[in-house]
Amino acid sequence: MSKADELRRKAKRRKILIQAGLIGLSVLVIVGAVTTARTNLEAQGLTSGFGFLDRSTGWDYSFSLVPKDIMDPYARTLFVGFLNTLFVGFIAIFLTTLFGFIIGTARDASNIAIKSAATVYVQIFRNIPLILQLVFLYAVLINLPGPRQAMSMGDTVFLSNRGLMLPGLSVTPGVAVGLLLASFALGVFLIWRKMPLFRGLVVWLGGSILMCLVTAFAMRPEGASLVSVPALQGLRFRGGITIPIELFGMIIAITLYGSAYIAEVVRGGLAQVPKGLTEAGQALGLTTGQIWSRIKIPMALRSIIPPLGNQWIFMMKATTIGVAIGFSDLFYIVSISITQSGQTLELIAILAGAFLLVNGGLAVFTNWLNARMKLKAH
Repeated sequence: MSKADELRRKAKRRKILIQAGLIGLSVLVIVGAVTTARTNLEAQGLTSGFGFLDRSTGWDYSFSLVPKDIMDPYARTLFVGFLNTLFVGFIAIFLTTLFGFIIGTARDASNIAIKSAATVYVQIFRNIPLILQLVFLYAVLINLPGPRQAMSMGDTVFLSNRGLMLPGLSVTPGVAVGLLLASFALGVFLIWRKMPLFRGLVVWLGGSILMCLVTAFAMRPEGASLVSVPALQGLRFRGGITIPIELFGMIIAITLYGSAYIAEVVRGGLAQVPKGLTEAGQALGLTTGQIWSRIKIPMALRSIIPPLGNQWIFMMKATTIGVAIGFSDLFYIVSISITQSGQTLELIAILAGAFLLVNGGLAVFTNWLNARMKLKAH
C-alpha cells in the first residue's frame, strides 16, 4: 500500500470518527433534555406521554370538514385541525399560484398602465406584514351587515358578517374533500404525462368539473337537486356552501400576500428568457399569447419551480396565523389543547411532526416537478 493510500484511509477513518462523535453527542443532548423535562414535569405533578389523546376534550371550536362533537377525544380533534390546515393551505397554494402568475405576467407586460398597476400591487401587499393584513381584513369582514342585510349577487351569492354563501353541489363536506384530492391527483397525472400547458389546463379543468358533476349526481340525497343554492331562512342561510368569515378572511389575506411574492418569482423567471427567442417567435408570426405560452413560460419554468416550491411551503406555514382570529387550524387546536391538558411537549411534537410531514411532502413534489420540467425542456 502506498503512502498516499494510507493517508486517505486515515483521513476517512478520522471523518467517520468525527461524525460518530457528533451523532453520539447529539443523542446524549436529546436524551438529557428529555430526561430533564420529564423530571421537571413529574416534580410539578404533570404526567408525560401520549395517553391523553384518548381523553375527551370537552370544548368546542368553530370549523370542521368532518362531523365533530364536544366530547371528541384529543386525537380526533387534532386530526380535524390537521385537515383544516391542509384545506386552507392547499386552497391558498392554488390561488396564490394562479394570481401570482397573472400578476407576474402583468409585471412583464409592455403596457405601462398594466405594468404599473401590478408593481403597485406587489409593493403594497409584499411589504405589509401578513398578520396585520389578516387582522385588518377580519375587522372589516366582521363589521359587514348581518344575514338579513347581506350583500347579494344575483340572489345566488351572499356576503355577510357570518361568511360567504355560494351555490354548491349537493354533496357532504367529506365528499367535497375527496373531490379536491381527486382533482389534485389528476393535475399531478397530467404533469407526469408532460401534457402542454394550455391543453393540460383545459383537460384538468374539464376533468375536474366532470368528476364533480358525476359524483354529485350519484351521491346527492334522495329528492335533492344537483345544485344547492343558499336561501335566507330566519336569521341564517341554508343550502349551498357557507364559508365562515374566519376561513374567508384567511384565504383572502394569504392569497393577497402570497401572490405578491409569487409574482416576483414569475417576473424573475420571465426576465431570464433570452430576448432572441421572443424575437424569433415574433418573426414567425406568433401572437403575444402564443409567445407567452409556447416560448416564455416553458423556458421560464426551469428557473421558476425551485423558488415557487419555497413559496408553497411558506403558504402552508402561513396558515398558523389563523390563531389570531380564532380559526380552528392545527396550530389553534394545539394551543387550546396545551391550555386544557398541560401536555406541552407532546403537543408541540405533534405540531412540529405534522408540519415536517406536509412541508417535506411539498419539497419532494417540488423536486419531482422540477425534474419533470427539466426533462421536458431538453
